Amino acid sequence: MDRLPRTARNLLAATALFAIAAAPAPKDTARMNAAAARVTITRDTWGIAHVVGQTDADAVFGAIYAQAEDDFSRIEANYLTSLGRTAEAEGETAIWADLRQRLYVHPVDLQARYRASPPWLQKLMTAWADGLNYYLATHPNVRPKVLTHFEPWMALSFTEGSIGGDIERISLNDLAAFYGKTSVAVAAEEAGPVPREPRGSNGIAIAPKNTVGGHALLLINPHTSFYFRSELQMTSGEGLNAYGASTWGQFFIYQGFNEKAGWMHTSSGVDNVDEFAEDVVRGGTAYRYDKMIRPMRSARVTLAYRKPDGTRATRSFTTYASHHGPIIAERGGKWIAQGLMWKPIPALEQSWLRTKATDLASYMKVAERKANSSNDTLFADAKGEIAYLHPQFVPVRDTRFDYGKPVDGADPATDWKGLHGTASLPNAINPRVGYAFNTNNWPWTAAGPDSPKAADYPRYMDTFGENPRGIHAKLLLTGRHDFTPERLIAAAYDSYLPAFAELIPPLITAYDALPATDPRRATLAGPIATLRGWDYRWGAESVATTLGVVWGGKMWREVGSFIQAEQINVPKYIATRVSDSRKLDALGEATDQLTRDFGDWKIGWGQINRFQRLDDSIEAKFDDTKPSIPVPFTSAQWGSLASFGARPYANTRKLYGSSGNSFVAVVEFGPKLRAWAVTAGGESGDPASPHFTDQAARYAGGALRPVYFYPADLAAHVERRYRPGEIMRKGKR
Repeated sequence: MDRLPRTARNLLAATALFAIAAAPAPKDTARMNAAAARVTITRDTWGIAHVVGQTDADAVFGAIYAQAEDDFSRIEANYLTSLGRTAEAEGETAIWADLRQRLYVHPVDLQARYRASPPWLQKLMTAWADGLNYYLATHPNVRPKVLTHFEPWMALSFTEGSIGGDIERISLNDLAAFYGKTSVAVAAEEAGPVPREPRGSNGIAIAPKNTVGGHALLLINPHTSFYFRSELQMTSGEGLNAYGASTWGQFFIYQGFNEKAGWMHTSSGVDNVDEFAEDVVRGGTAYRYDKMIRPMRSARVTLAYRKPDGTRATRSFTTYASHHGPIIAERGGKWIAQGLMWKPIPALEQSWLRTKATDLASYMKVAERKANSSNDTLFADAKGEIAYLHPQFVPVRDTRFDYGKPVDGADPATDWKGLHGTASLPNAINPRVGYAFNTNNWPWTAAGPDSPKAADYPRYMDTFGENPRGIHAKLLLTGRHDFTPERLIAAAYDSYLPAFAELIPPLITAYDALPATDPRRATLAGPIATLRGWDYRWGAESVATTLGVVWGGKMWREVGSFIQAEQINVPKYIATRVSDSRKLDALGEATDQLTRDFGDWKIGWGQINRFQRLDDSIEAKFDDTKPSIPVPFTSAQWGSLASFGARPYANTRKLYGSSGNSFVAVVEFGPKLRAWAVTAGGESGDPASPHFTDQAARYAGGALRPVYFYPADLAAHVERRYRPGEIMRKGKR
């Protein structure tokens, strides 16, 4: 491990914990002042920023400035992650996550890519950096943890916007074992059999033929950790007019709509991240490939980290890569190389340009960059076109091999052989049935009878299989021709839980089969009677929902992670493979737990399933003694389309949500666009702001608010209007 020279250590020791933003050069100040003069930010009565700029670059400048006003700490956190610099803020424990990122992200490489990018994209990246630097320059009270100055090339480190990028599939434990000969603490979900809270989304597109008004509808329903994205509108004199959710620190609308088209991304089950087992020789300096010996590429990576006393130190690593990708582990004497998409410029181009697509044809033209690796897309437009689109980055592979496991890197037959053309992917474009959807399930039911057929595609097109939300969505969409925006919102919050329709009947059958002498007949009589009368719908007052979720959670902990890894339906496994006796014992344990924690097992779901926002910590804190509000819906794992991932914490007995529904919107593409939306908590990350929790009740109740998309609509709901850098006085700017 390399250390800084003593002189440098002494200088760092004298540095304050929080850095002060660097003062911009005079030429930069002049450029930023000119950009600010061309931008207007209007905050509506929900605190949502509507940004108008003369050019696209001006809109980017204003949008990122507005994001920074709302939650600069989350912007910085995202870029510390994407640049591989989190350890500089959080300490040495973050070294392995930083190293994982730096296997792909290198400043010198990104700087070169920035210089090679098209001029129009350079303008946007420069405006992005200017907007953040201008915010820091005009807000001297804001003290960044690490990033005191942003450079345009940094935007290329974070181009896609998903809750977890492809790089995060690399195991930190494997990485630490290989490069550090050590192990690291891992999340419980990675370490063992606990329920994995679904991290994905729902998207539904409805064609005009299935709507009352004759206009296409789109449901935008990402499931992420709360407060993961900003809601805003970006408009320019160059044809930009996009509204929706923008991941903190990114300058494009990730999930949203313009006046003519809308796009919703869901996490895909496509297999396009592969591991290659390399046969290394010569002490790891080379590896076998076919009949050749190839040199292993190596690079020196030095990472800084914050010490407990606030000073900095560094660690250096020699990283390795084959032609398949970086080495990320060693297993069975083989070095494992990871192959995944790393196309920063096309990825950023695609993320931006699709926000200006006005119909399916223009959207598909943008998609030809094939730089979307992790997103299924649900699309709808004002022409009445709808589509389910598979990710466009899908390598062509030899189907003789199982790419779900490491393949032999020495065999040229396992190499990727280019990318699938978009026409060869399992898309569902303008299906005759009049709907398309995805719930992070397989594409084979995306459009009912008009769905792509699994037999027509390689098996690597999907690894997720079906899930309870997919079953639920299909039930809601089949045979329906009466959709309105209000009815689509109602469908998004439909309370049916199909997993329990599979789980509860075998439990009741097991109880009914108990001998008369079994003591469980008496102790479980009340809970079984409650579950016997359940319609498998969640509700704030529902005792059955409480029983079902607590009991089902115990079952899932025992089998869930192992079964999910084998792509087996977890509810079906519990219903058919877990013994009757274990099912009944677990129900007794659930009622005992509820009685111990709350005084009685007969407690309504909303009494223990709560939304609470106390501060803006990245890792949320909760407290049973502080105010909270009931949430009637459940985790997505039970088939609820509206998802609320909640659990108890070390200091709580109630369950508090930290993921699931985050930004929800329904859009109608008529002659004049109409849209409704809600976000978890509120737009601002400042606990002192009225917009910190002003949407919480609407969020819990599924009561979407109108979106003020047009200036005439916004005019009646203006809280303040200002230019970046203006000083706020008495609530105005």
